[in-house]
Amino acid sequence: MRVLLLGGTSEASRLAAALAKTRIDAIFSYAGRTNDPIAQPLAMRIGGFGGVEGLATYIASEGITHIIDATHPFAAGMSRNAITAATMTTTHLIALERKPWMQQAGDDWRHVADVEAAIESLPPQPTRVFLAIGRQNIAAFAARPEHHYLLRFVDEPRDLIALPHHDVVIARGGFKIDSDMELMRAHGIGWVVSKNAGGATAGAKIAAARALHLPVTMIARPTIPQRTTVETVEEVMAWLALDHDHDARLGV
Repeated sequence: MRVLLLGGTSEASRLAAALAKTRIDAIFSYAGRTNDPIAQPLAMRIGGFGGVEGLATYIASEGITHIIDATHPFAAGMSRNAITAATMTTTHLIALERKPWMQQAGDDWRHVADVEAAIESLPPQPTRVFLAIGRQNIAAFAARPEHHYLLRFVDEPRDLIALPHHDVVIARGGFKIDSDMELMRAHGIGWVVSKNAGGATAGAKIAAARALHLPVTMIARPTIPQRTTVETVEEVMAWLALDHDHDARLGV
């Protein structure tokens, strides 16, 4: 058994620790979107694979038998490539995916399907917006230059930001509700835009918006083709154990 763990989330880091503890042969793969990724107790690789064909070639050359997709719920391209490459190479695949956030009493959400709809959802009057969506889609909000945007990144931005009015905060999660409330108050935030990433560590901004009675534009997750999906590290480890026991009985 040799595992390729597609990581980048807190769940992936917890899974890496479990794999290392049980001494399962595994490789942790980062997409390379941050300058200083968190060190893992497994062999690590950083960067893309070169699409489906590149990933299939990597799987074959490295003798990968199992793929665990523990990427961000919005890393749809990588997840789709993993499904296709796993099918091409007859490699076992499972996804470790956190539950999306569910609207609670006190939440004031605008549910939208994508970034374009999120831009349209912003109010007509100039507003200070906490744009908590990562860096991939920031430039699209230049279509609404009347707003002032607060951006929070893990690393200093490498390129100029296309938004005419913005502030940048550099910080690495997990974040706390109190500190996110303080951040929003300090910047006079009147609106929050978020992807529905789910998870406790990323949910502080949503809880803070609820406490401050702020409207939230919530971007729905992209659609991923059907695959085996679990929500906990323990379920992934049980899945691996079943295959390991099966191979042992066959003398593989």
